[in-house]
Amino acid sequence: MNHMILASASPRRKEILKQADLSFEVMPSDICEVITKERPEEVVMELSAQKARDIWEKTEGRDMVVGADTVVAFGGNILGKPKDEKDAAEMLAMLSGSEHQVYTGVTVICDGKETSFYEETKVCFYELDENEIEAYIRTGEPMDKAGAYGIQGRAAVFIRAIEGDYYNVVGFPIARFVHEMKQILPV
Repeated sequence: MNHMILASASPRRKEILKQADLSFEVMPSDICEVITKERPEEVVMELSAQKARDIWEKTEGRDMVVGADTVVAFGGNILGKPKDEKDAAEMLAMLSGSEHQVYTGVTVICDGKETSFYEETKVCFYELDENEIEAYIRTGEPMDKAGAYGIQGRAAVFIRAIEGDYYNVVGFPIARFVHEMKQILPV
């Protein structure tokens, strides 16, 4: 397998790839993301491709580059990372007692060939009261996460059910990634 570069600064993606015992280096993309799509699954694939292409060009195509992007969608609307604590509280109140979707797009560029896919996971929250939301926000944990929560952290107690890949909600669908790599890489 070619040398792999993860075009992301996400500590969660880095942790998931390490857990899968994959060898890689981190080279975050610093592009200005441009969204032209509307559907969440298209948006994450568009953004993951932009990140992967940016690093592919910077490495002059010598390495395999993996770009990824994760969003939370509720009622067809994309919830990004909260702008501030008020925004985080509004997102968490919206998700309270409801089901939403988490989409992660992954783009791999290897030997000039670009492959993109997305994974969708449904997540259902218990009802949250105002005190729970405020206490969670005070931890600072929701501030750098799409949808204002981290399933792998303190927000684990908010989760009533998930349907799909847990690691997708954390930020990288590792099983699907490995399966896709088996399809595109020579053995």
